[in-house]
Amino acid sequence: MAVFPIRSWPDPVLRAPAAPVSRIDGEIRRLVDDMLETMYRAPGVGLAAPQIGVALRVVVFDIGEGPHHLINPELLETSGAWSFDEGCLSVPGRFWPVRRPAFARARGLNLDGAEVEYAGEELLGRVLQHEIDHLGGTLILERLPRRTRKQALKELREEALGLGGES
Repeated sequence: MAVFPIRSWPDPVLRAPAAPVSRIDGEIRRLVDDMLETMYRAPGVGLAAPQIGVALRVVVFDIGEGPHHLINPELLETSGAWSFDEGCLSVPGRFWPVRRPAFARARGLNLDGAEVEYAGEELLGRVLQHEIDHLGGTLILERLPRRTRKQALKELREEALGLGGES
């Protein structure tokens, strides 16, 4: 297994929609293993393939119940609302209160090509939504309220330019 560098804002790969996986083979199995190793090393609770520069619809996650993955996932259902301080490995060291649906249900394929579903409230629901967002090129920054997003982008730009922006 290999640990990959995690791409961070403003890397353009994070903004591009990921392509569907057309065939589950040894390469995809290695990708899932490498993504899990990278996620654990970060450390994080979820990781999408674009975050390591691979533009494929693959996510991995572990909210403390063991590792899971979804290939070509789709969000099927969301409900409720839950505000929580959310972070992202691609915007390291930053957390913002983000309001999302409290419950999410997603479906995708496992490494055997069988259809699987994951559903849960709070952390699992949030992780599913967050990682599937990455596959569409959506970053946590786009989930922030307008004023918060504007301030966050200003700070990130200042930091990227070495202007001493506060983190």
